[in-house]
Amino acid sequence: MTNLTNPTPNSQPPNPDEQTSILRCITGSMIAAFFASGLYLLTASIAQTFASKPTHSDNITVLNIASAVRTLVVGMVALGTGVFALAAIGLMGLAIQLFIQRLIKRMNKNSAV
Repeated sequence: MTNLTNPTPNSQPPNPDEQTSILRCITGSMIAAFFASGLYLLTASIAQTFASKPTHSDNITVLNIASAVRTLVVGMVALGTGVFALAAIGLMGLAIQLFIQRLIKRMNKNSAV
């Protein structure tokens, strides 16, 4: 039986420099930005469709439910847009931070020599 609290002798903690690279951050940021822009266009299209097709009913309950469903649909797509947009901004910020850190490391190596 394996003891889960003690790591095996050959396991090593992951090195963050090996996992995080500027290229990966920029690629991830571009993918997230692509999804965000697609979802933004989808949000605008859904909102335009809902605005051009009003609900035809005299029943106030039907109008309230239709309004709630339309709000939820547009809200969920807009939330997805925001999540992907923030992920794109965050990944680009991480790429800039990694670039500055590596630039500072090189400058420190050159000045120490």
